[in-house]
Amino acid sequence: MATLSFNPTRIRIRTSTFKHSNPISKPIRISPCSITRNLPKLRHFRISSVSESSVSTHKEEEEEDGEVFEEDDPTEEMSYLDPETEPQGISEWELDFCSRPILDMRGKKVWELVVCDNSLSLQYTKYFPNNVINSVTLKDAIVSICDELGVPLPEKIRYFRSQMQTIITKACKELGIKPIPSKRCLSLLLWLEERYEAVYMRHPGFQKGSKPLLTLDNPFPMELPENLFGEKWAFVQLPYSAVREEVSSLETSFIFGAGLDLDLLGIEIDDQTLIPGLAVASSRATALAAWMNGLEVCAVEADIARASLILSVGISTRYVYATYKKTTVTTNEAEAWEAAKKACGGLHFLAIQEDLNSDDCVGFWLLLDLPPPPV
Repeated sequence: MATLSFNPTRIRIRTSTFKHSNPISKPIRISPCSITRNLPKLRHFRISSVSESSVSTHKEEEEEDGEVFEEDDPTEEMSYLDPETEPQGISEWELDFCSRPILDMRGKKVWELVVCDNSLSLQYTKYFPNNVINSVTLKDAIVSICDELGVPLPEKIRYFRSQMQTIITKACKELGIKPIPSKRCLSLLLWLEERYEAVYMRHPGFQKGSKPLLTLDNPFPMELPENLFGEKWAFVQLPYSAVREEVSSLETSFIFGAGLDLDLLGIEIDDQTLIPGLAVASSRATALAAWMNGLEVCAVEADIARASLILSVGISTRYVYATYKKTTVTTNEAEAWEAAKKACGGLHFLAIQEDLNSDDCVGFWLLLDLPPPPV
């Protein structure tokens, strides 16, 4: 049994080679995780109504605890910028441009543009009829957002639907914006989850049981490129308090990786709860971490049936990251690791080190394995 240290906190690991592994002597100890995840607190400020082609409705008033309040109108659009936010500081957006389970007066599905930044300081929504969906419409809408909210064009825009890649890429490049295909649009994904119940299901044109027009890809995993190979790997655990320290250190130390805004995502976990992760060791750890840093790492999963680890990057790229000898013991360990990840709401991490016995890492990615949005 080896040990791995992140800052002062030591975690138990089991070492395996990257290409294959010897049988695991005993399963990792997975502690039960008590997690509460609240959806992001969204600010609702509307300045315009839905397009002509959509169905209109009236606002309703309800009474709760003796107070009367006006219910949000699901047909209205949103245009919001946090007044305490410096507009010049918003350089990256998250964007979705897709149909919704809502029919307009023509009986056609309504499309919607949803834009935010990762802190939800900027929030924007706009409905469109299905006969104007093209890169010109999107480009004009991006410019309109900047004009309405007084923000500059973003440097980067992340999006998570591969089917919209052509339209989004063309619109962005004409505006000098870098488009980034990535499932690390977590604020956007959680917002869409919230909007499904708070907005779409309450819309008078909502079609119950309607399946998403543009489903997310989950392709068969490919062979891992040679430059991404490590030499050894291990299932590991790290207390939540230490995970937060690692995320904080990403801003001050010279290591590769990416964190998550855990407060914004509404994740509430006890500091001593063990978060599952994967540690990868390599004699060329710095180069490996640098390559990984440009991949928009999304998640790591244990494929129990195929006795392998799957690395998901970008929108729909999946790699066989490592394999292990399939035995009852190794299967139990992989199942325990996946169960721990699920118990933590999908939260897990990837760490890259020069040696699994090292006290330091050269790359640290905090990951959240979310189910696809309902739209």
